[in-house]
This record gives sequence, structure tokens and C-alpha cells, in this order.
Amino acid sequence: MYNSKITGLGYYVPENVVTNNDLKEFMETSDEWIQERTGIKERRWIDPKTGDTTAVMGAKAAKIAIERAGLTKDDIDFIVFATLSPDMYFPGGGVQVQDLLDMPTIGALDVRNQCSGFIYAMSVADQFIKTGMYKNILVIGAENHSGGLEKSTRGRGVTVIFGDGAGAAVLSRCEEKGKGILSSHLHSEGKHAKELVLEGPSTQRWVPEIMENNDPNDTSYYPYMNGQFVFKHAIGRFSEAIVEGLEANNLQKEDIDMLIPHQANLRIAQFIQKKFQLADDKVYNNIMKYGNTTAASVIIALTEAWEKGKIKDNDLVILAAFGSGFTWGSVIIRW
Repeated sequence: MYNSKITGLGYYVPENVVTNNDLKEFMETSDEWIQERTGIKERRWIDPKTGDTTAVMGAKAAKIAIERAGLTKDDIDFIVFATLSPDMYFPGGGVQVQDLLDMPTIGALDVRNQCSGFIYAMSVADQFIKTGMYKNILVIGAENHSGGLEKSTRGRGVTVIFGDGAGAAVLSRCEEKGKGILSSHLHSEGKHAKELVLEGPSTQRWVPEIMENNDPNDTSYYPYMNGQFVFKHAIGRFSEAIVEGLEANNLQKEDIDMLIPHQANLRIAQFIQKKFQLADDKVYNNIMKYGNTTAASVIIALTEAWEKGKIKDNDLVILAAFGSGFTWGSVIIRW
């Protein structure tokens, strides 16, 4: 069995910065209220005039990652694309990236695990490489939330949280033992699916019925989140995923050099940091700048941390996420 190692990282976020004060133009809120509850100061939302979409942002991030890996687009054997906000209901974003980058007719797999999407995508790519099927895999997390948020006071509980962006990693075959991805751990608990959900449109309530009703008060097209319930479960599951990863590799919390948590809420990350007694320089958060970018959040944060020199050779890096589904998981990496 081979090991898989991250050889290239890249991210892209829209230039359009939306501050908490900007949100006051179309909803009742305040900078203090948002920061107190989430830690978010600003986020990036796509300006439609730029042509950015989920797939376009993913392709832009992928170009950077491939170049940093010292590869070309023709060296990539497979694409794994994670998102909850594809440009189209179908097909998915993976094939769009294959086209946008003018790649060979390689396979493209889409992952729909929301906030845990990049963790799941990394795990899938790791298995393909471990078994020898592929040598270089492009893993992308990308989201366009702003196009589907309810920008009003009614929708503020969700809308203030989410931002747009994309990140990408190139995962490559590595024969050096004890390096790269050591293990990945994935879980789900579907009984809580409706605590964080976007119910429509769906095949249970499809286009003819939607058009016939044309109900302006129908909120099923907007994300719903039971915030307190999600927060409570996130804290528990984050911890479990990290502990599971450490135990699987005979490691202790003292061995952690960098924790990259999904950027859902700064308060969750701070709670986890305190629980594991990690110093400030061992946890990387950027939700303050970008909000929650769901499947893109872990890879954007990982790339930024690496760019700033906070991750060095042989460091133990843990990626962890929790989100809609409920799904959660972790990836343990020896850099």
C-alpha cells in the first residue's frame, strides 16, 4: 500500500468583501451581535458581474495547487469535488473543472457532505492512492452561498454566517512510510438531518408544484439551521473525531502541531482549543475574514496556515469538521 501526501495547495476567494455593517443595509443586525455569536467580521460574496461560480472558483484554486505541486493539468489522474452549492442541479462541479482546466478525460467524482465535504473528499482520494489506482488526485472544496441566502431580517440567523470561496489540494503517491495522510475517520447520524437543511427544491416537491404555488412565504428554498442544537452536537463530535484520530495512530493531544477545524463558528473552535489545551499557535482560524465557507473552509484555512509558515515538515496536522447530515470526521496528517 502506498501513502498519499499533499504536494500542492491553493485557494481563491472573491474580491467583494461584505462586512457586518454592510449587512445592516438589508437586515436588522449589528457588528457587535454577529461577532459576539460567531466571531465573524466579514465574508466574501461573489459579485455576479465577475463570472465567478462554484466551479470557476474551484478551477482557479486548482490551478494554483497544481502549479505548486510542480505538476501540469495532464499529470492529474482524478478529480474529487466537494460542494453543497453546485452551479447546476446536475451535472456536478467536478466535470466542469475538468473542462475549465482543459484536462484529459479523467474521472470526476462529486461529494455532497456539506461542511464535512472536504474531509470526506480527502478520505476518498487517499483510498484511491493507497490502493495504487491513481498517482495524483485533485481535491477541491468550493461554495457559492451568497446566491442562495435569504438576505433579509427573517433569514439573518443563517445569512450572516456564510461566505463564498474555494480551495484545492493535490494529493500524490508517496512511498515514504509514516508521512502524508496517516488515517481518516468518517461518521454520520442522519436522524438529525432536518436540524441543518435546505429542503427545496427537491424531487419530493418538484418544479410543477413550485410553479403552481408560487408562494412568497415559502422558506423551504433557504437554508434552515437549529443553531443551538447544531452547536451542542458540533462540540461533542469535533472532540470525538480528533480523539479517534489520535488513538488510531497512538498519539497524544500533546503531539498536535496544528489543528485546522472547519470554520463554522469561532466559539466552537475556541471551545475545542481549550478542551485539548492547545496553544494559540497550534490552531488556525480565519472565520473572522471569510465566514463559514462550508466544504471550502478547511482547505482555505489549511492553505493559509501553510502559506504563513505555520505548518512545517514532519508536523502533525489534524483536519476536523462537523456539519449538516449530521456528518463529521477527521484526517490525520504527518506533514
